[in-house]
Amino acid sequence: MGKITGFMEFERLEEGYAPVATRVKNYKEFVIGLKEDEAKLQSARCMDCGTPFCNNGCPVNNIIPDFNDLVYRADWKNAFTVLDSTNNFPEFTGRICPAPCEAACTLNVNDDAVGIKSIEHAIIDKAWAEGWVVPRIAKTKTGKKIAVVGSGPAGMAAAQQLARAGHDVTLFEKNDAIGGLLRYGIPDFKMEKTHIDRRVAQMQAEGVTMRTGVMVGQLPDDTKVTNWAKETVTPEQLKAEFDAVLLTGGAEQSRDLPAPGRELEGIHFAMEFLPQQNKINAGGKVKGQLRADGKHVVVIGGGDTGSDCVGTSNRHGAASVTQFELMPMPPEHENGPLVWPYWPIKLRTSSSHQEGCEREFAIATKEFIAGDGKDKGKVKALKAVRVEWHGGKMVEVPGSEQVLPADLVLLAMGFVSPVGSVLDAFGVHMDARGNAKATVDAAGGYATNVPKVFAAGDMRRGQSLVVWAIREGRQAARAIDEHLMGASELPR
Repeated sequence: MGKITGFMEFERLEEGYAPVATRVKNYKEFVIGLKEDEAKLQSARCMDCGTPFCNNGCPVNNIIPDFNDLVYRADWKNAFTVLDSTNNFPEFTGRICPAPCEAACTLNVNDDAVGIKSIEHAIIDKAWAEGWVVPRIAKTKTGKKIAVVGSGPAGMAAAQQLARAGHDVTLFEKNDAIGGLLRYGIPDFKMEKTHIDRRVAQMQAEGVTMRTGVMVGQLPDDTKVTNWAKETVTPEQLKAEFDAVLLTGGAEQSRDLPAPGRELEGIHFAMEFLPQQNKINAGGKVKGQLRADGKHVVVIGGGDTGSDCVGTSNRHGAASVTQFELMPMPPEHENGPLVWPYWPIKLRTSSSHQEGCEREFAIATKEFIAGDGKDKGKVKALKAVRVEWHGGKMVEVPGSEQVLPADLVLLAMGFVSPVGSVLDAFGVHMDARGNAKATVDAAGGYATNVPKVFAAGDMRRGQSLVVWAIREGRQAARAIDEHLMGASELPR
């Protein structure tokens, strides 16, 4: 460990933000990363625990004490080597992961956790700046061909690992660019897409073939997900051409809110709203783009997707932004000794909330209200009611109904399942939640009921974190490699 008493001498140092007045005028990243000397002091706070719970808290099992120690000793290149050994894309997780590793940090029992995410961010940014991130081209080819369907973090991680094992990998994406929800779900102000572009270039140099604008199977007409596909490929074609197929699409079926007035114009899923702005930022065109300019925006759903809608609406110039959360407001500080090392329930205020947003907790939407005259058929307000929870059941508070102005309502209540038509087209069995049924056990797994068809990421486990997607992609790659070759040297 770098400094035995570091955790007693140095306080946690947060990454900085550009001023609100400046950052809401554009879609650029605004986080100010740690300087090298700041990262060194933050690394010195790591206690090198006998049992590093942070490793287990991290879904990809980053070897956190080791790279902390290396950063403290200013051995940045080896710190990158350690980080790169477990995580294909630290520049993604260093920006948008909620850092379950920090919740599991031993110091978090009664103090502020080590800023692990900020250190990871600093390591990978320096690695790119120094030219240490280079293609790792397989020395020998296996002659096996693998199709990966879905180019989000799970698909990208799996494709990269399989290519490094010597397989010929083709990555299919229905939209016009690689990245899945990283590309057309995460706003640019949280993660600029140049980070994806650099990885795409690296993966292409490693031998991965990218095919964008290709829909595998067929989307039902009423599925409101991003889809700029120009051609269709059938599952039969993939199974005939490839030795294995890995399904890594996202959980894109948004949870709906069947309240009276739901059919009114101006009520949209978050994933109708967010991808359009990313498309515009990339220089594309979107006919009839959904805009929040001058509108009273109500975001229904208190999670990260809702927060992204808040930040984007503020950049559009919304007249007001209100975010609804059905559950009661959680405590500002968790009871560390009680919940550690698990993910705590506590009030989380995002950078988007800080830019301007009214947050309403324990509130439910009862009805969407249409306007009059020229606004007939358009949502102009919504009726809400306060709720309480008793014995796990929601109960409306008598006399608490209220009407709020709402010209644009964005539904951000999570995602219930992947697009079922893709799984149906392959004949893959689904679990009770509509996800691909693919068992994962000590032997690896990720195989579905269909011969040589595998599933990983949100397609298999449902809506989850980018770091879980990377883990699943890496593990599925090993399972496929082992399936095809009888053994695998890819890491678990």
